[in-house]
Amino acid sequence: GKGVILALPHLGNWDLAGAWVTTALKVPFTTVAERLEPATLYDRFVAYREGLGMEVLPHSGGSAFGALARRLRAGGLVCLVADRDLSATGVEVSFFGAAARMPAGPALLAQQTGALLLPVTLWYDGTPVMGARVHPAVEEPEEGARAEKTAAMTQALADAFADGIAEHPEDWHMLQRLWLDDLDPRKEPT
Repeated sequence: GKGVILALPHLGNWDLAGAWVTTALKVPFTTVAERLEPATLYDRFVAYREGLGMEVLPHSGGSAFGALARRLRAGGLVCLVADRDLSATGVEVSFFGAAARMPAGPALLAQQTGALLLPVTLWYDGTPVMGARVHPAVEEPEEGARAEKTAAMTQALADAFADGIAEHPEDWHMLQRLWLDDLDPRKEPT
């Protein structure tokens, strides 16, 4: 009766996994997509994913969180790629021993709706078949302020992602800067 949040890193083929969920398991789900430029590129991504059976909400515009919460309260499935913070205000985590920011959304949604938060990692094992691992649920801490709970839950996601990525580093396709040290403005040599 509870909603479920599947949180994934940029590992394996997210679209293939989503297509499997919607077609083989016949479970509809809602996700969020970053608005890309030009707008026609974003429209093509959305049309492709909707064609696979996904409900796609835009990341920008402020209405995605409320819509996701409604889906979860109704017992729905939400799938979120959650290893890159698009807001620049995400939760600081330790990721492979260095500071990075990851989105607070999965943890906040789980706290607000009571949904189960499951980290998932994907990979290829040398065949055309993709493997998937659903990691143990990320539990909401019993004590602490909301920000502390969110930080602990997001760190737990980061740890599960790191485990999956370390097992299959060749399948991780993070193409943007992720670690905070890489986001700092470059200093000119003196």
